[in-house]
Amino acid sequence: MTLIDTSAWIEALRSDGDPGVRRAVAHLLEAGTAALCDIVVLELWHGARGARERSKIERLVTTLDTVPTVPEVWETANTLARHCREMGVTVPATDLLVVAVARHHGLALLECDHHFAMVPA
Repeated sequence: MTLIDTSAWIEALRSDGDPGVRRAVAHLLEAGTAALCDIVVLELWHGARGARERSKIERLVTTLDTVPTVPEVWETANTLARHCREMGVTVPATDLLVVAVARHHGLALLECDHHFAMVPA
């Protein structure tokens, strides 16, 4: 399973999105190995414009697995935030949470946001 971050969904849902990301998302959807998490769903709804986008998001939310954001995920996200701060790196909290969800559930992560490269292993 692969957790698809909002950054990749944005590219996949845009008609002029990055072709490589669009192909990767399409492949995961066709293979049945795409997953969502709560913060990604929230970000998608937050950015939805118009009935067409809302319809696409509704389809995703009702058909894909959404992995839970359990208390241990929050602990991991907090630890990642502390480590990033100690390294002098600022990573958005939402991205830290996505990384923590993927790590906790043993999922691959598809993203296209430079912040993810700054998160310590």
